[in-house]
This record gives sequence, C-alpha cells and structure tokens, in this order.
Amino acid sequence: MRDFIAKYGTALAGLLVFVFLLVFARNFASSANLLNVLKQTSFLAILATGFTFALLTSELDLSFANLASLAAVVTGGLIAGGTFWGLAVVAGLAVATLGGLVNGFLVTGVKVPSLIATLGTAAIANGLTFMITGGVAFVGRWDPMFLALARGKIFGIPVLVVVMAAVVLSAWFVTRKTRLGTHMLATGEAQEAAHRAGIATRRMKLIGLTLSGFAAGIAAVLLVANLSSASPQMAGDYLLNGIAAVLLGMTMFEPGRPNIAGTFVGALIISVLANGLVLLGAPYYLQDIMLGVIVIASVSVSASVLKKAAFSV
Repeated sequence: MRDFIAKYGTALAGLLVFVFLLVFARNFASSANLLNVLKQTSFLAILATGFTFALLTSELDLSFANLASLAAVVTGGLIAGGTFWGLAVVAGLAVATLGGLVNGFLVTGVKVPSLIATLGTAAIANGLTFMITGGVAFVGRWDPMFLALARGKIFGIPVLVVVMAAVVLSAWFVTRKTRLGTHMLATGEAQEAAHRAGIATRRMKLIGLTLSGFAAGIAAVLLVANLSSASPQMAGDYLLNGIAAVLLGMTMFEPGRPNIAGTFVGALIISVLANGLVLLGAPYYLQDIMLGVIVIASVSVSASVLKKAAFSV
C-alpha cells in the first residue's frame, strides 16, 4: 500500500482536484473548456518533456523558456519579412536546437556547471529577442497553412494535442525502450559507474541538453502559430511551470527520478489547476502562489529518494 501511494499518490491527488472542479467550477466540465485545457497543456508538456531529457542526465536547463522565445521571434520575424513559413519554422527549430547544443558544449566541453551555463544562455537569448524585435511584437497576416500547425484539426482532434501526444510518446519510447534512454538514465544516476561501463556520459549530457533545446523550438513554433504573433519573452511564463511539471512528475510513477509519464501528468495537473482557479474566480496571483507550493512540495517529497539530481546540490 505504501508503495502504491508513493507511485500514484500525486496522480490520485490530481484526479481529486479534477473531480472537485467538475463539481464546483462552473463551465469546467464543458467540452470546450476541457479541450482548451488540453491545448494549453500542449505547450507546457512539450517544454517540460525537453527539460526532462536534460534532467535525466542530471543536468539543469534553465534556458528552455528563453530559447523558446528566441525561436519564436526568429520564426515570426522571418514570416513577417516574407520568408516562406516552412523555412521560418526550420530556422526557429534550428535556433533553439543550436542553443541546446551550445549548452551541452559549455557543460561537457568547457566544464561549466549547467546551472550557470544555462542561466548565461538564457540571458543571451533574452537579449537577442529584444535585439531582433526592438521590443515590439511581430504581428500581421499569417499563412493559413502555418496557422493550421496550431489551430487545425486531424479527424476532429486539435493538431496541438496530436503534436503533444507525438512528442510525449516519442520521448517515452526513447527513454524506456532504447539504449540511448538507458544510457542517459545511467549517466544521471551514477555517472562514474556509467563511464566505467563504457557509456559516453558526456555525449549523453550533450544529447539531453540539445533535445531540451529542440523541444523548446517545437513549442515556440506552435505558440507563434496559435497566437498569430511573436514577442520577446512570450514563453517566459513557462519556465517555472515547466520546472514544476517535471518536479511534480518526479513524485509519481518512478518517485525521485525524472520520467516522461510523470512529467506529462504533472503538466496536466498544473494546467487543470490554473484553469480551475480562473473559473472559481480566484485572484490571479494565487496561481503563482500555488505553483510555488507545488515546487517546494514536490522537491520535499522527492528529496528522500533523490540520488544525484541537480536539485539536491
């Protein structure tokens, strides 16, 4: 029973919150609202999935939100300037992935702690977004094909939800069913032992941080398509939410260990809670307070089983 609670207690608590909102929050149960919750979860889940890859190798990536903002303004700026939207999307993905690669090089090649390296990268990315935009958002008439990336539907299911499912399931497969995932996990849990066993631990960290950047690029493109605009720091609010989703995920399924399933459920819980608080008429600042409580509580719960995660330093 104790093991069951340890693995599924957080998910059950999230389910209770969901049921509570179904009963007491007006319009929460409407199909339109539930679909909106899923769509809002998409951006957070994709960003948090990327962060999970970095944390699997015991490295932090505090730059993913800023890299997403940079990728967004690059994508939006190119489209606004007349570039074919497909090329702009590739450019946005490339910029975010390059940012992740730079993080990986700084950590594995220059030996800069990931906390410092990614904070520096975040600051640089933030400055570049303002340099590109001049502090003004890119808006205008966007190609319908580009907007369909976020607003379209496939067999009645929003593309956003389909993309989220594809990213999360792919990440789950990589981490649970491939040698790469096994090596990344081994690197994060026992780097020295993994290195002696022949695992290229530096390469695993490089891949983890690069995948985090790539995920930020995907989320950025979807954000621009969904909002029809690109502005500096448009993904900034996702930093704490993304970290909270991953930490919350570490309290379930595989307590103390970053895991994709937990990250997804964590993102879903945060989105449901945020939506529910709005519908209940709670003050806007209560969302931030609840988020802070979730982060502290998640780390407290996981602390007893954390082995070598960066958050324990």
